Amino acid sequence: MDFEVRAVLKYSGVSPLKARLVANQVRGLGADEALARLKFMPQAAAKPVAKVIRSAIANAEENMELSRDDLYIAKIFVDEAPSRRWRRFGARGRFKPIIRRSSHITVVLSPRGEA
Repeated sequence: MDFEVRAVLKYSGVSPLKARLVANQVRGLGADEALARLKFMPQAAAKPVAKVIRSAIANAEENMELSRDDLYIAKIFVDEAPSRRWRRFGARGRFKPIIRRSSHITVVLSPRGEA
């Protein structure tokens, strides 16, 4: 039997590029080790990534009755979400666009015992 537990955070206020840099640091780690590592990361994207991992752990414990110690991050990926665009007016009638990027963060956990 193949158990995969997933959690998704949609419309996160962090840009996809910044979130991917953090996600790459915890890919393949044990779930608890990943949370410990994210706790001490200075990047702002570490907070939403940790939130999704905690949610996936809770899903595994409640719905699949899996042990927290056996779980590891099988897949973690960050997709681009819709961008919020607005404008600022500059000097001499110019136009300065501002693009506020957001992202969807997905975490898939699996028990360590399975290949």
